[in-house]
Amino acid sequence: MSAAAPDAAPRPRVLVVDDEPQIVRALKVVLREAGFDAAAAESAAEALDAAAVRPPEAAIVDLVLPDGDGIELTRRLREWSEMPIIVLSAVGEESQKVRALEAGADDYVTKPFGTRELIARLQAALRRAGRGEEEPAISAEGLEIDLAAHVVRRDGEPVHLTPIEFELLRTLARNRGRLMTHRKLLVDVWGPEYVEDIQPLRTHIARLRAKIEPEGTAAPRYILTEPGVGYRFAA
Repeated sequence: MSAAAPDAAPRPRVLVVDDEPQIVRALKVVLREAGFDAAAAESAAEALDAAAVRPPEAAIVDLVLPDGDGIELTRRLREWSEMPIIVLSAVGEESQKVRALEAGADDYVTKPFGTRELIARLQAALRRAGRGEEEPAISAEGLEIDLAAHVVRRDGEPVHLTPIEFELLRTLARNRGRLMTHRKLLVDVWGPEYVEDIQPLRTHIARLRAKIEPEGTAAPRYILTEPGVGYRFAA
């Protein structure tokens, strides 16, 4: 008798929280094809119960739920879990997106969404969650950031940054691929008393881009703008 084949690795489990059956059905198919197992919840209360009984590796949460909203659900989940959370939002809910990100969501996708984009963002969020906290050096398409030595090089040449510029770059790069809201950057880099100073933030981002972005490029390569929300360091 031949030996039994080893069991396949378990699929990462994703909790889908949405009260629209067609959305849930579509996401289940997409997630399964991408190598995930999907569990569904129609309400915030059901989602909290499901996550407590069998914690998932990630969650996809709609902003509008029958018994509350995805923002409060995200906040509740963040009380005990560091799993990646992606929120689904309708076009025009910009302020709600920002609130969700500040509540602890890792990213958002706007309805109607492309399934490839959703899966790519989910995979990126899971990769970030799996990384260790210490990361002494980061490289991205010719840009080298030595976090321990506070040294930045572009194509091998040193780039001289002010302390604030370096801290901005460090914060963005350590969260690469993740959308960082204006408020989050201001709190992390300057402190909570500066949460309304968006214009100085934009000025510093512009100066930082002028130093690190390759000359002659039509669009930023490293620091991407999410209009009205914040910035993202390209993964």
